[in-house]
Amino acid sequence: MNSSSSSNAVRGPEIACPAPATAAKITGVTTDLPAARPTGIDVPSALAALLTVVLWSSAFVAIRDAGPTLSPAPMALLRLAVAAVALTVPVMARGGVAARLPRTPRPWLLITGYAVLWLAAYTVALNTGERHVDAGTAALLVNLAPLLVAFTAAALFGERLTRWLIAGAAISLTGVAIIAFGTGSGHRDSLGVLLCLLAAVLYAAGVLVQKPALRHVDPLTAIWLGCVIGTVVLLPWTPHLLTELSTAPTRTIADGIYLGLVPTALGFTLWSFALRRTDAGRLTASTYAVPAVSTLMSWVILGETPAPVVFAGGVLCLLGVAVSRRRSARPTPNTVTAQR
Repeated sequence: MNSSSSSNAVRGPEIACPAPATAAKITGVTTDLPAARPTGIDVPSALAALLTVVLWSSAFVAIRDAGPTLSPAPMALLRLAVAAVALTVPVMARGGVAARLPRTPRPWLLITGYAVLWLAAYTVALNTGERHVDAGTAALLVNLAPLLVAFTAAALFGERLTRWLIAGAAISLTGVAIIAFGTGSGHRDSLGVLLCLLAAVLYAAGVLVQKPALRHVDPLTAIWLGCVIGTVVLLPWTPHLLTELSTAPTRTIADGIYLGLVPTALGFTLWSFALRRTDAGRLTASTYAVPAVSTLMSWVILGETPAPVVFAGGVLCLLGVAVSRRRSARPTPNTVTAQR
């Protein structure tokens, strides 16, 4: 068969392959010809992930600002309560509550799982951990979570551990380490390290439980129910919250409301939307940019000037995210039945 014959029209019992596959004539056999899959980006989920990174980064600034006045659990309660109330408005506007509730036990168990693990326990663990370690060390330890998600999602959900994901994770971890050592004040103790490691595990577990939950409920309902359940879990700290708010300055109260409305209500809704459309490992790798963005925000908003080495770490974090979100072309089988 000469090279030009494959471009001619196919006659008789042969089957013409649709473009862009190349026609082939092989007597008595069936051949799989690989066709490169498009490597385009899902723009809506990419934009949602980008906005989530920015909003979650701003949360670190607000938490740091409110920390001297609000203790960890009451701050988490205020944040989730505000988010639950705020999310009730769009839920009611889009058809009421009853129509959006899951009908079977499994979605309820999954939603409760990530509400307790991520929205409640993770937040309290991180808030407490940052009282014992400096912010850079906390960022380094908590950002082990994306690696835990990537490797566990590969085992649980069959997600691909691509070379780009692994390389991007390695680059971003290097950047996070640079930020940690560049901002560290030397105040580190074993309790704080353990609490931040616990926060990373809770974060990863929450993502892995939320992923299957989104098969049963839409993103808005998922995060709304999660915030309601998380608020209920933290209700025992209500007296402490009321006591602290009674003496808190207006700025601290504004920080708490902001944490509930923006990073939680809006940020987690955007995250849930992106997670429904993206592999958990690839999406969570985007959060490696959070330490870099939050460091920049702290510099601009709180006047905390970072060391020059921190900028280098931030660049590596962002580069790692870009690398991790690349897609490798997969060969798609294109079966050609040849002339007999």
